[in-house]
Amino acid sequence: MQGIAMTSPGFLDIQRVIEIDRFALPVTFLFPDANIEDLRPNADRLSPHHVDFETSSLLLAIQSMVIKWGTLNVLVDTCVGANKHRPARAEWHQLAETAYLSQLAAAGLRPDDIDIVFCTHLHADHIGWNTRLENGKWVPTFPNARYLVSKTELAYWLARETREAGTANHGSFGDSMLPILAAHLVDEVEDGFDLGHGLSVRGLPGHTPGGMGLEISRNGHPPVCLCGDAFHTVAQAFQPAWSSRFCADPEQSRATRLELLARSREDGLVIVPSHIRGHIGFQMHAQGPCLLESL
Repeated sequence: MQGIAMTSPGFLDIQRVIEIDRFALPVTFLFPDANIEDLRPNADRLSPHHVDFETSSLLLAIQSMVIKWGTLNVLVDTCVGANKHRPARAEWHQLAETAYLSQLAAAGLRPDDIDIVFCTHLHADHIGWNTRLENGKWVPTFPNARYLVSKTELAYWLARETREAGTANHGSFGDSMLPILAAHLVDEVEDGFDLGHGLSVRGLPGHTPGGMGLEISRNGHPPVCLCGDAFHTVAQAFQPAWSSRFCADPEQSRATRLELLARSREDGLVIVPSHIRGHIGFQMHAQGPCLLESL
């Protein structure tokens, strides 16, 4: 991997950079076979951040996770993005530019400070801020970063773009991936890729063909896995059989979730889903998921 100065970590700090909060989806829209009443016994842990039982909705956030690991700055997923043409999703269409970068600044970072952009997968709500509009042209938002992308995932979407030029994935591949590919900022990685100093890639297939997570090993502390959409919501910790209508392989998605949950029970793995609201992540205990507001 080129262009990254890897230094020994001094501390781990994970912050959320929120683009859309309280992104509500009917439970049967996201999980067609789900029954919200199956979550009712755990309402005290799921309400008000994660489930609205009155409207039978799941409550998500569209956000990035910023990791400060020593002097290394990593941005995990980049939301919908500003000025992106997404008419099929009214909440995503032509979003304004200011709030996201202002939140990044509040975390003490400018776009030029980001060393790594880690793309858990390439859905439109995870890659939008890969680029920004300047003088009518899409350019990399984080020009000093290496963008880490699953080799399998990239091949899948390149094939889709060939068949559906300009429209694949809400048009996001064209405006949010092709410009960074043209700028030679992309590194293709696979399961097990070692970034050094306790950071490694974990293959998490199912939601997309090449979905992956970023795992952080910490001496004397439980490991952390930023898992993308392997979990859309903490509700899936109670109902791991629920796979979303957007999962490419629902059975594989379910198996990936069960593996993460087992690891959390066995070695304390902290699971950090991309769309979690009001918390950083969760660990599985004997009583079920324990929600964490910080690490």
